Amino acid sequence: MTLFVRILMAALEPTNTIDPNLAEAGAASALAHEEELPHVSAVSHGHLDYARPDLSWLPNHIPSLDGLRAISIIFVIVAHSAGTRNAPAALDYLLPFGNLGVKIFFEISGFLITTLLLKELTAAGRVSFSGFYWRRVLRIFPAFYAYIAIICTISALGLIRLKSGDLFHAITFTMNYHHERAWYLNHLWSLSVEEQFYILWPALLCWSGARRSIPILIGVMVAAPFIRTAMVLNHTSPTALTREFQAVADALAAGCLLALCYKWLGTKRAYVSFLSSPLFFVVIIAGFLLPLKLNSIKPALFYTMGQSIAHVCIALCIDRCVRFPDRLAARILNLRPLAFIGLLSYSLYLWQEPFLLPGDQSRAWASAFPLNIGCAVLAALASYYLIERPFLKLKNRGKSRAQVSSRPVAAAGIV
Repeated sequence: MTLFVRILMAALEPTNTIDPNLAEAGAASALAHEEELPHVSAVSHGHLDYARPDLSWLPNHIPSLDGLRAISIIFVIVAHSAGTRNAPAALDYLLPFGNLGVKIFFEISGFLITTLLLKELTAAGRVSFSGFYWRRVLRIFPAFYAYIAIICTISALGLIRLKSGDLFHAITFTMNYHHERAWYLNHLWSLSVEEQFYILWPALLCWSGARRSIPILIGVMVAAPFIRTAMVLNHTSPTALTREFQAVADALAAGCLLALCYKWLGTKRAYVSFLSSPLFFVVIIAGFLLPLKLNSIKPALFYTMGQSIAHVCIALCIDRCVRFPDRLAARILNLRPLAFIGLLSYSLYLWQEPFLLPGDQSRAWASAFPLNIGCAVLAALASYYLIERPFLKLKNRGKSRAQVSSRPVAAAGIV
């Protein structure tokens, strides 16, 4: 609580006035799995009271993030494998890791996008929305809509069945509010949350400024468990409590807050000493086990408070891995095999679902464990090399042309 009060006091200090117009490269970089600092040309849209943060402390390539993405997608795949045909019963104990993996994705996204937006703003003073959303379209939409088109084609052939409203909510990124859905599009709820975040956060950060965004984010994190409590009292479905935007916004907010407070936290000796000490692991393990215990006592406790505890623990883990890249955990995360899995994580997330079906939904050989995991990897590789990479090249060619035409401020980066 003392830490939150000090952050609030720092956030409410007077800010400098510059001419910004917020960023484009944050979301694109998260989705494109690139952490290079974008430099963007932009047109001014007026003057806003915006703190001009010093972000020289963070390298252009943020270490460990691809490895953390790899851990996230591995958690999701392991959890979804439980209950598939021929899967060992021991995997049932790992079901909670699926939700944890998605929450790690959310916090990485919040941290990375906020960092890139602030770095871009620091470098250029202002940023263009149009480039931000165009790069996001090039990065996310091709693989996403290709997956939906293939699933719809298979459904039209009568091989699988979709439910009413599935297609509409999938293509409009509102699947997190559509709770009666077929398995094949079930996982798109998390991409809907991400898209809603991309729409809201850049504009909010631009409007409020870096410093004044901090109390807003703290407010979101404090309010979230009360929102979930109200949803429980209103007999909201458990699915909504872990998927609707208002119920999971604190995971994204935790990542954003970490980015905004990263340098300030690094000046606090007690905090840095804690991150680098053996006590960190004790606290983190306890912090992840406590939500599970709350769930066993009463699921409502997990949905209301347990998720908040987990979100704070995830943020601490991200901070440690980024702040200490030479420690053993970070070195493991930066190994090339894990980094490649992280690079593949978007396509893996899209394509694991149709192969990791619950055992009672398919008798096909491709849905039997462990062949289903191999099939998901092959489909993800095809998606990455045939769809994602060509569009990334198109996006990067556009970036190169913009850099030539707008020197000395180059046009930029991705998501």
